[in-house]
Amino acid sequence: MQHRSSVFSAGRVRAAVFAAPVLALLMAGCSSKPKADIDSSDSAEVLYNRGLAEMNAGDSKSATKTFNQVNDQYPYSVYARRAVVLSAATNYRRGQYQDAINDAKRYTTLYPTGEDAAYAQYLIGMSYFHQIPDVTRDQDQSKKAIDAMQLLVDKYPDSQYAVDGRKRLQIAKDQLAGKELQIGRYYEERHEYLAAVNRFKSVVTDYQSTREVEEALLRLVECYLALGIVPEAQTAAAVLGHNFPDSPWYHNAYNLLQKGGVEPKENQGSWISRSFRGKASG
Repeated sequence: MQHRSSVFSAGRVRAAVFAAPVLALLMAGCSSKPKADIDSSDSAEVLYNRGLAEMNAGDSKSATKTFNQVNDQYPYSVYARRAVVLSAATNYRRGQYQDAINDAKRYTTLYPTGEDAAYAQYLIGMSYFHQIPDVTRDQDQSKKAIDAMQLLVDKYPDSQYAVDGRKRLQIAKDQLAGKELQIGRYYEERHEYLAAVNRFKSVVTDYQSTREVEEALLRLVECYLALGIVPEAQTAAAVLGHNFPDSPWYHNAYNLLQKGGVEPKENQGSWISRSFRGKASG
């Protein structure tokens, strides 16, 4: 997602992902130099340590190959278990996100209670997260990132990755809400108000925790006024004002109603009011 450069800084990502204590533990005590050739007779431990050395040296491509060798030759060893998650980590570092996802999913499937399960799930979410495009394009990766991060925070709520997972989850939801807003504005500009209402409604009902909900409520005021459904416009403005009284979107909504000779007034039976559980005051 190119437009969030501060969020997606490669340096910050590497620091967040590879500073994990579990990774430090796995890499401890390894000081051997990478070797160019892999001997099929090497033990699991030798191969594993070689992969760690290659990863430490910044040769992620060779490290991935070596970790895969551990899995292929010694699938039932303790080193194979560790190699799976480190293969995911090195693929993630290389930007090979689908390979990282495949490796991490393999780990969570084979070792759902393993010591690195939370880390593997985090890598899955981050790999999807880094493939999120701007809001003008299909948001399938956003949905997958949300599912992966939601699983992380639900299944491993006390893990060190859950904190960042919650932040990424919110960003991905903002992205989906932004997509709905973009489509809704498209319909509104073409005076297709019912279609626009459906998109803005999606933001209000499905992404209420996002920053986009304020604009969505204003757009509902505009669309309902255009359709002549004044009570719903009044309700949208009342809910907006109650929940976001200092929002510039509320001031715009209030002014729109004033021009029509009406005030914000909540209809408790409105779907808008029910969506906010009646928090707005009339």
